[in-house]
Amino acid sequence: MSFRSILGDIVDGCGDCLGAVLMGSDGIPIEEVGSGHTLGGPLAEELGTAGVEFGRILDDIRKASDALAGGALDETVVVLTRFSLVFRPIDAETFLVLVVAPDGNLGKARYLMRRYLLAIRQEL
Repeated sequence: MSFRSILGDIVDGCGDCLGAVLMGSDGIPIEEVGSGHTLGGPLAEELGTAGVEFGRILDDIRKASDALAGGALDETVVVLTRFSLVFRPIDAETFLVLVVAPDGNLGKARYLMRRYLLAIRQEL
């Protein structure tokens, strides 16, 4: 199964998912899949922009977790007015980002990320 087909299954299964991006820790997209939903602004042109822009925040969260002995970062959800972003590390160098519509089901998006985690890891 390819990254594109896995991400497509996640986007299709979620229903309210605007797109999914598999990113390297350097912010460079490995694969991205968008849905048919319309989303304006820079995110419409490149879903990978989200990973680059929020990558620094994820690094700060990891540092704060280390300082508090909280353990490894498992998941981060950023809720914005126009969409929500769900980040999940795949390994030390890769993470998955889902872009969910404002009225979307974040619980289902989180579930699908966990469900396909092993398949993504097997493709790496």
